Amino acid sequence: MHSESTYQAARLVAGTIETYFAHHFATATRNGGPEMAHQPYAPEIEAMIDTAFWASLRHEEGYSPKVTLAFLPPGKAGQPLMFGQRLRFTPAVLTKLAPAVERPGIHLGVWHENDELFIWGTTREIPGNCFVLEVIEPGLLVIKHRRMDGFGKFVNVAILKGDEIKIVDEGTARTPDCPFVVTSMLGFTLPSFWNDSMNILVQLAVSMRAHGRGGSLLVVPSGSQVWRDSIIQPISYPVVPVFSRLADLLLQETEEANQNVWRGAVSLAVEAIAGLTSVDGATIINDRYEVLGFGAKIGRSETSDRVEQIIITEPIIGNRAVVVHPAQTGGTRHLSAAQFVFDQRDAVALVASQDGRFTIFTWSTSDRMVHAHRVDSLLL
Repeated sequence: MHSESTYQAARLVAGTIETYFAHHFATATRNGGPEMAHQPYAPEIEAMIDTAFWASLRHEEGYSPKVTLAFLPPGKAGQPLMFGQRLRFTPAVLTKLAPAVERPGIHLGVWHENDELFIWGTTREIPGNCFVLEVIEPGLLVIKHRRMDGFGKFVNVAILKGDEIKIVDEGTARTPDCPFVVTSMLGFTLPSFWNDSMNILVQLAVSMRAHGRGGSLLVVPSGSQVWRDSIIQPISYPVVPVFSRLADLLLQETEEANQNVWRGAVSLAVEAIAGLTSVDGATIINDRYEVLGFGAKIGRSETSDRVEQIIITEPIIGNRAVVVHPAQTGGTRHLSAAQFVFDQRDAVALVASQDGRFTIFTWSTSDRMVHAHRVDSLLL
């Protein structure tokens, strides 16, 4: 690209992002994966980030642009909407086009020729590992790619907020006691198992965070009632019989032709459960995704001690684990969730804050304490 970027973070991160995608493209090729989009290189990455950043600071009729860019030629996109002529890739053009493509799932197609980037149109269908750059809000950009299986939340690679750079640490997935739900957020799931239980928890986390009201979701073992020892009785809103719509859908085997209908039904069931978490108190489901109740108040089990310390980490390169009092992770929801997992060590607690923070509490057998995983960077 001819012009030099003026957003310093674009220059600093471009090489790292190139290396990340080169590794994933090579891995997919070795595994005999399907044909994918063009591998992005540092100059293209830098130019896209620089332009998107300056566009994010502009306004069009009082609105800040929200736009998702996909780096691929039209021939690699599914059912593309082609513009009659190429458009220059500039902050001004992005700002003008943003209102047309700000809805979820629509990507503005960007490609290059003669060392110049241009905008060719829009698409909803992009290949696996396609470089995607999303403008979330002024000064906040997320670099991500689509899962190879094509369904579910995209995998975040890096988060840029002004001068702050966060690179997602894939190595977290290989650490002892890393919960499967975090592993799935990091992209380490087999393509044929997009509906694996932990991937469903990712979808629930995304939906919980999206409603913006904050909430708690407790996942308890099916076939056991011990979790009730840590819940103040009676539960405000017990669900009798259990709501099993999502559980029933996950047991169904669908033909390829019916996949989209089935996935749509799963998404609606996920949204229905996540919506319950906006009610004050915790929503309780079992590991089969049957809803047991919501509006539940967490209390310390009579057979347990009060949780005094937990370990907290974030799957970001350079982050170090720290041991803190559970109150330091957030408010009442976080303290209650930590106590619940301390009491019920085979349970998982997901907590969304109103400010967008998201924490997953699990029991760490290696550290012998509750582990709080800060994963909001993976959910943007």
